[in-house]
Amino acid sequence: MKKNIILFVGHLWPEPTSSAAGYRTLALLKALSAQWQVHFACAAEKTEYCADLESLNILEHKIKLNHSSFDHFISVLQPDIVFYDRFISEEQFAPRIHKHCPDVINILDTQDLHFLRKARQKTLNSQQKINLHSEEAIREIAAILRCDLSLIISSYEMRLLIKQFNISSSLIHFCPFMLSTENNEPADNFDEREHFIMIGNFLHPPNWDAVLWCYQFIWPKIRQRLPEAQIHIYGAYATEKVRQLHQPDKGFMIKGRAEDAVKTLSQYRVNLVPLRFGAGIKGKIADGFIAGTPCITTDIGQEGMADDLPWGDMLANDEEQITEKAVQLYTNQSLWKQCRQFGHHIIKQNFNEKQHSEALIKHIHQLENKLSEHRDKNFYGQILRHNLYRSQYFMSKWIEEKNNNQ
Repeated sequence: MKKNIILFVGHLWPEPTSSAAGYRTLALLKALSAQWQVHFACAAEKTEYCADLESLNILEHKIKLNHSSFDHFISVLQPDIVFYDRFISEEQFAPRIHKHCPDVINILDTQDLHFLRKARQKTLNSQQKINLHSEEAIREIAAILRCDLSLIISSYEMRLLIKQFNISSSLIHFCPFMLSTENNEPADNFDEREHFIMIGNFLHPPNWDAVLWCYQFIWPKIRQRLPEAQIHIYGAYATEKVRQLHQPDKGFMIKGRAEDAVKTLSQYRVNLVPLRFGAGIKGKIADGFIAGTPCITTDIGQEGMADDLPWGDMLANDEEQITEKAVQLYTNQSLWKQCRQFGHHIIKQNFNEKQHSEALIKHIHQLENKLSEHRDKNFYGQILRHNLYRSQYFMSKWIEEKNNNQ
């Protein structure tokens, strides 16, 4: 029997070794391909670090923005379900998909709430009260309403959407990292490990801010207390301004890309994650827990990771507190072991690959069976689809004509 078709419209080609977003997208594609024939389409250019999707029986397609070739592509493919990677992809491609496939199931993978991350960044820079009702919030919330279902990666963001923005729980589905929890009990090797580690894609603004904050204020205080310790900074796409921070005499070492994050993290004693803004959940913390490397982080870093599970009191939000807890964790073997066990339990309880993939597949099948009834209850979504898709479609056609005449 022919499998139904899922089209996954990617904002970027997934790079699982470059970012948590790339890893999560790949895990999601794997889960979907067990039930459906999956096609992945993307307008961005590939890099050498992209996952080999065709080896997973996922068909790849290079598409163009604001181009009639996509109309032909979608008309021929006729998918049953379309996933959009971030709300930007929904804005760009949903109008054309709606024109040719009006009955397709539309699912948005938010990755994180972009408007929340950017509002926090603006608040950090301006020292003003946070304002979540931005133009970006309007765009992202509108995309959630237009779609039949949106995947939300964080339990905190689920609550925010329901309580503050009155989003119906029927329109959103909790889908965090899907991680293998088998045979990942890390070794108790405190004495064999040394040094601190920070890891994260340098193109992601919260990561770069964390590195600068650490370099300027946090690491000098830790180094004063632990003069033999070093901190090793890993991340994809390091620029010259990143490499200029390489200061061996200060124990601040820029290492560049980590081909295997878990393996790299497993060599270090403490995972330092001093995030001052951000959203979603943190792959660097999850990878550290899998590697048996406990972390010091902020409230932003911990958000959505543990919920009611014990963390180990390794949370701090200013330089002095971070320094104190970092030194404690680095030097206290019993505390280190306890925090390592807490991390292992969080992964097993909150990020179970089988549990979350089965729940997602079940939810999609429910949509397939009751799509008309589901849409009737989302009347505001129908209004937004009608108005925006028409205007966006004609805007896209205008851009195409303009590009053709240049």
